[in-house]
Amino acid sequence: GQTISENVVCASISRVLSARSQWAEVLKFAASPDLQVVLSNTTEVGIVLDENEDIRATPPRSFPGKLLAVLLARYEAFGGAVDKGLVIVPTELIPDNGTKLLGILRTLAERAGLAAGFLNWLETANTVCNSLVDRIVPGKPAAEAHAALTQELGYDDDLLIMSEAYLLWAIEGDERVREVLSFQQVHPGVIVQADINLFRELKLRLLNGTHSLTCGLAVLCDEATVRGAMENDCLATYIRNLMLADLLPGIPYPVDEKMGQRFGMQVLDRFRNPAVEHRWLAITLNYSAKLRMRVVPDLLHYYERFKTAPQYVALGFAAYVQFLRGTRQDGGKWYGEANGQE
Repeated sequence: GQTISENVVCASISRVLSARSQWAEVLKFAASPDLQVVLSNTTEVGIVLDENEDIRATPPRSFPGKLLAVLLARYEAFGGAVDKGLVIVPTELIPDNGTKLLGILRTLAERAGLAAGFLNWLETANTVCNSLVDRIVPGKPAAEAHAALTQELGYDDDLLIMSEAYLLWAIEGDERVREVLSFQQVHPGVIVQADINLFRELKLRLLNGTHSLTCGLAVLCDEATVRGAMENDCLATYIRNLMLADLLPGIPYPVDEKMGQRFGMQVLDRFRNPAVEHRWLAITLNYSAKLRMRVVPDLLHYYERFKTAPQYVALGFAAYVQFLRGTRQDGGKWYGEANGQE
C-alpha cells in the first residue's frame, strides 16, 4: 500500500456551549431557524432512560432528557410547524441507536405529561436515524508526535486529534435525510440508505468486539498499543483467530462468509497501521458495557449454532475478569495496575 497523511483543519465549529452552565443559551439556540441537524456521541452509556429524569431541570441530567427539552423549546418557538423538525443522528455504538433514542424520548415525553400535539410532532416532524461510524480515532497524539506535528503545522493546537484514513459513516434514511445531510455528497465513505444493518453487524462484532475482547489480555501481556499487538506473533494470532474463527460465525445477522472474511482481513490491516497509536488501556473504558453490547449477542448466537463455547472469546472473558481484579482499596474504591503503573 501507500502512505496516506493529511492534516485537516476543522472549521465547522462556530462556538461551544456548556449545558451545565449555559443551559438558557442552549434552549435559546433551539429556536434558531438555521438549526437542522443534531449529532450525538455520548458512548454506549449515553442513550439510556433515566428513571428520575426531569426535563424541566436546568439542565436535565441525561442526554435524552436534554434533547427532549431542546425539541420542546423548538416546538413551542415555532408553534409546532412541521417543517421545523430536525434530523437527529446518534453515533453511539449500539444497535438501532436512533430507534432506541426515539423510544426514550417518547417515554420521557409521556411521563412528563407533554401535550398530544407535541408527541405527534416529535414522531412525524423529526427523523431520528440509526447510524454507524467506523473509523479508528485514538485521540490526542503522544507527546513526541504532538511536538512533531506542532513543528510541521507552525502552531500549537490543544484540540489536535489523530485518526486513521479509513472512514465509513452509514446512516439509515430517506431522500429527506439525504437532502438535509448534504455533506454525504463530498465523501464516498458517508452512505445514506434505507438499511444499514450489515454495516453495523460487521463493524460492531469484528472490529469493536475484537478490540473489547483483546484489550484486557493485551494489557496483561504488557502490550500498550494495537499496532504493537499486531507485531507480537502470539497476540496477532489470537486476534486473527478470535475475529475470523469465533466472532464471524457468531454474528447474529445473515452475513455472506466471503464478505465477512474480506471485511475481517481489512480490519486486520487497519490494526497494523503504523501511523495510529491506539492504546489498549483507552479501549478498556466502559469495559463491561462494551462486552455486553458488542460480544454477548455474538457469543449466544455462536453457542446456539455450534453447542459449544468459542475458545478465543472465552480467553478474552477470562482476561477481562483478571484485568478487573483490584490491587488496592481506598475510600470504598478499588484501584488496579497496568504496565507497572496504578
